[in-house]
Amino acid sequence: MGTSSPPVVEIRNMSQHIDQEVTVEGWLYNKRESGKILFPIFRDGTGLMQGVVVKSAVPPELFEKARELTQESSLRVTGKVRAEPRAPGGFELGVTGLEVIQLIPADQPYPITPKEHGIEFLMDHRHLWLRSSHQRAILGVRHQIIRACRDFFDDRGFVLVDTPILTPSACEGTTTLFEVDYFGQKAYLAQSGQLYNEAAAMSVGKTYCFGPTFRAEKSKTRRHLMEFWMIEPEVAFAELDDVMQLAEGLVSSVVARVLEKCRPELGTLGRDVSKLERCMPPFPRISYDEAIKILKEKGSEIEWGGDFGGTDETLLAENFDRPVMVHRYPSQVKAFYMKPDPKRPELALCVDVLAPEGYGEIIGGSERLADYDLLVKRMEESKLPREAFEWYLDLRRYGSVPHGGFGMGIERVVAWVCGLEHVRETIPFPRMLYRLTP
Repeated sequence: MGTSSPPVVEIRNMSQHIDQEVTVEGWLYNKRESGKILFPIFRDGTGLMQGVVVKSAVPPELFEKARELTQESSLRVTGKVRAEPRAPGGFELGVTGLEVIQLIPADQPYPITPKEHGIEFLMDHRHLWLRSSHQRAILGVRHQIIRACRDFFDDRGFVLVDTPILTPSACEGTTTLFEVDYFGQKAYLAQSGQLYNEAAAMSVGKTYCFGPTFRAEKSKTRRHLMEFWMIEPEVAFAELDDVMQLAEGLVSSVVARVLEKCRPELGTLGRDVSKLERCMPPFPRISYDEAIKILKEKGSEIEWGGDFGGTDETLLAENFDRPVMVHRYPSQVKAFYMKPDPKRPELALCVDVLAPEGYGEIIGGSERLADYDLLVKRMEESKLPREAFEWYLDLRRYGSVPHGGFGMGIERVVAWVCGLEHVRETIPFPRMLYRLTP
């Protein structure tokens, strides 16, 4: 385009350009025809905008070019912006110029059409499915959730410390690890950055890591992925109550950010925002003992000492209109590094945050076991190889202090906030039990 061309404007900013000539760079989303008027809908990654091409008002070749446009053909279109409440986004473009960058041939159309497609077909074409309004909205919400998490910790003086993805040992036992060859040695893809985070907290006081984590769980539930993203804070001198307060603050601030920044996306997804608006502190807090009582009253067959399954978490959450925090689970169902409750040593000083509406656990955290001798004993009970954890024991040998933290899974939070049935849509390219492509 020459220097005299109208400025390129993003569709989301059209309200600032009413009655001005602009250029939109994007793709054809859809098109309808009404006699001698065409109504192409354009998308540019920031929104949708209806164009109007009137046969009597444009050169014949431009009208023909617009009429031949096929779904997802790429283009540059110019025209005057007009307010039009009936059009998507509230504006339309009176088209005066059209440059087609790539016309998709009509005999080899874009594979994802407006008709219904099966989920396997859509997952096979995930690289294209991301262009749909629904998927674009999810990506926008995910972006704001991640941004809100980083801002929450950055604004509170936390230091981001990146932890390794290749590790020599397991964080929580070896049954769900992806093993890789590391120049003849066994290495594993990280399940969590927590143990390394504990070392960082002894350096900077308050730290967090944020990165991909891997669980080789042969699980096909709607809540599980093999590769997912987790944000994990760790705080020196923090006890269980501090961990719970931090978790509550993070979740409520993330939801507030999405409500502030993503109303259009939530609208596209058909999300009932009134349910999200209730996500305000304080969150209800119940002990594991109280949770077992509630579950038994609801007909669950769970016995004291068992961990909660997805159904149990859903039953519990039904009692509350916002996330609920369940604390002090039996040590036997929790990881070796959690501190026992001094008043009842059979319990761990831990907390799980369960999202409402059946979305299950979104945060798991605890006060860590700072006592050297007790940690060694727990490691032996868990049959963990001592030599792989000598560095971790050093943290208890040299200036050990009470400390605690948690991990929050981004995908489960995205699923809950967006109201999605399955976590596979929460990440651009999901890795599931039987899916490694595209």
